[in-house]
Amino acid sequence: MPDARGRTGLDQAGRDLTGNPDVVIRDVELLATAWHVLRRTTYDYRNRAGHWTREQRETYDRGDGATILLYDPQRRTVLLTRQFRYPAYVNGHPDGMLVEAAAGLLDDDEPAGAIRREAAEELGVTVGELQEVFKVWMSPGSVTERLHFYAAPYSPADRNGAGGGVAAEGEDIESLELPFDEALKWIEDGRIADAKTIMLLQWAALHGPLPTPPR
Repeated sequence: MPDARGRTGLDQAGRDLTGNPDVVIRDVELLATAWHVLRRTTYDYRNRAGHWTREQRETYDRGDGATILLYDPQRRTVLLTRQFRYPAYVNGHPDGMLVEAAAGLLDDDEPAGAIRREAAEELGVTVGELQEVFKVWMSPGSVTERLHFYAAPYSPADRNGAGGGVAAEGEDIESLELPFDEALKWIEDGRIADAKTIMLLQWAALHGPLPTPPR
């Protein structure tokens, strides 16, 4: 039966996997399909000693996503977002207002198209040439999402939109331009505590367009 979004076949995910001969999928149950999909999968697993055991795992499928570090090489700044994140708030963040690189789900777009859309919606920036940095599973113990990481230069002239996110989707996103070296200090003191943002900033410092001078 279709779920609330009209999707069918949601219980079929994983049933046809054959890449690992030590894993045999036995059953897939749908636990929730309100917007994203929570499944419980039963499978047989052969461990390194050759013994088979039956295991169950729950996976949360919200689709794949993309994120981008926008940097100004002339002024040595980065353009980030600040927005309220309830999951962080309920799990110990003081006010839930996280500083992050722009990001979003792919939906039906290719990763490059999706991140151009998100940069325009969240920060009002028209992105030019993209550099693909890496693709990462961010929480592989329970979340299926793979995140596509990008970087791209920007200038003040590229900030030609309103930004702020999509109000109809409840987004209220503040743009935040920081000197790159200041952003790195925010990692050290905890003001930046978002994993994807830390990864992009550290990549930029180590291997990317804004290397930090030796101390």
